[in-house]
Amino acid sequence: MTAIFGLKVGGTMLWLLAAALPASAEPLPMTEVAPGVFVHQGVIAEPAPDNHGDTANMGFIVGDSVVAVIDTGGTPDLGRRLRDAITARTDRKPVIVINTHMHPDHIFGNAAFADVPVAGHANLRDALAARQEVYRQRLTEELGAEAAAGIAPVRVDRPVGEELRVDLGNRILVLTAYPTAHTNNDLTVFDRKTGTLFAGDLLFVDHLPAVDGNALGWLRVIDRLERVPAVRAVPGHGPASVAWPGALDAERRYLTTLVEGVRRVLKAGGGIQDAVAQVAEDERGRWLLFDAYNPRNVTATFAELEWE
Repeated sequence: MTAIFGLKVGGTMLWLLAAALPASAEPLPMTEVAPGVFVHQGVIAEPAPDNHGDTANMGFIVGDSVVAVIDTGGTPDLGRRLRDAITARTDRKPVIVINTHMHPDHIFGNAAFADVPVAGHANLRDALAARQEVYRQRLTEELGAEAAAGIAPVRVDRPVGEELRVDLGNRILVLTAYPTAHTNNDLTVFDRKTGTLFAGDLLFVDHLPAVDGNALGWLRVIDRLERVPAVRAVPGHGPASVAWPGALDAERRYLTTLVEGVRRVLKAGGGIQDAVAQVAEDERGRWLLFDAYNPRNVTATFAELEWE
């Protein structure tokens, strides 16, 4: 079964064909971290059948008139349950979905919002076009074909080159695009009314940061991020909210250790295997999923710094 949705973009009506989603489970549990700011906390784990791919934080913000959704989860069903959670808390309608970056645990729930325009970094469309089929196949392998059913190409109707402001009705959200850091398409959402920053995966707490972009660039972005006048942040992975800007400290320490450790190996004439075996080992006990992500981070950073 399919559903047809009309979407007006730049004065032009686009008709979208989307696969109907199966009936979902109960609405996602949400925490109200500030007035009108709701967050669902994903588990810190790799996507697997026992967690249904629910491994990333997502949320929504309610204005006087309408609702903004920030990230939608790793499967169409998680997106549907997020939409049900919105309906359970307000009669105001979602008018924009904001994707903080390209990774599938943050975007595949967009299928449940096929009638809602999507905002994201100006690089997001191309980044997804290059990877989405690989992401979909990976999800099928991790969770099964049923979990991946209903995934449609993720749109970016409102690309953000630098900054975009969205008025939800007596509530301004500031969307900011960043240079390459965690990925080449990272974007944050700042609710000026409550001082709440949705940092996406520019902020990891407890979960080891994952470098899918540029470690040096990420450190530069952290220096910029800490100047955002927020009082709390919603990380892409970790607690529903954390104090700002202190939550950046552990991530900055790890990325600095990563860069300095790779540089030492390179200076000593070591190879990539030497780096993987030793770099950032002092950080092992401070993070979850260290063994899953540190070797990848070291490998990526070695390639980044090898010819500097």
